Amino acid sequence: MIEIRNFTFTYRESAEPVVQDINLTIPDGAFVGITGSAGSGKSTLTYAMNGIIPHCYPGDFYGTVLVEGLDTCEASLTDISQVVGSVCQDIDSQIVTSIVEDEMLYGLENFGVPHSEIDARVDEALTDMGIADLRDRVIASLSGGQKQKVAIASILALKPKVLMLDEPTAELDPASSLQVFQLLERYAREHGTTVVVVEQKIALLSQFADMLVIVDDGRIRFADSPANVLAHSDELLEIGVNCPRSTTLMNRLAVDGLYAGPVCRNVEEACVALAEVIA
Repeated sequence: MIEIRNFTFTYRESAEPVVQDINLTIPDGAFVGITGSAGSGKSTLTYAMNGIIPHCYPGDFYGTVLVEGLDTCEASLTDISQVVGSVCQDIDSQIVTSIVEDEMLYGLENFGVPHSEIDARVDEALTDMGIADLRDRVIASLSGGQKQKVAIASILALKPKVLMLDEPTAELDPASSLQVFQLLERYAREHGTTVVVVEQKIALLSQFADMLVIVDDGRIRFADSPANVLAHSDELLEIGVNCPRSTTLMNRLAVDGLYAGPVCRNVEEACVALAEVIA
């Protein structure tokens, strides 16, 4: 679905590249988590995938970024947005209307979706996000988590082949964050949508993603399954990526020869593994 080859980008106002020599392949239907320390270049990487770079942020662009065969430098931003639906970190800046249903209709009408399809698309997207009861609500009256779901639903109604989200749980509590990821995972599985999430909460990413991409100082440090990436917990800590403490504990037991099982991604898996170690 997404093919990035030898990608390097320098913003016009910068002297040094923000990302460099990026090579990454994202399969159709994959759930991919991207993380890294602040300023590592992870957001710039997503801007290249959804066409914001180079169409909105000018600079020196080297290499190739293809999304379902579209070269993001040659294709228009409108064409790219027909394939990639994006949800930005600042939800309030993305919402343009005052009523939930109107927010859903805004994108559908602007993309020229036939009127005969609109009602069904709105119903389906709201149901998929579990917010059908919010259809007539004033957006200003919603909680942060509800606004987040409305923003995602408005993009899902467009039926993008790629859903890209930048820090979707930054302002959410743990329970709401988990719920958003569960909804995204279910939607991706049921619709075959490729999902790319930039997120600081590596524990959530490792629980739901098929692939973890770790960006460090403008380069990809790791791009592999969550288990294979989390096996490098000490290296991740050195570059500012905090693994779950349970993962770090079990990895250190493995180094000391006390544990030989699979990498633990969460407390539940660590508890099971520790019970075996103690026994």
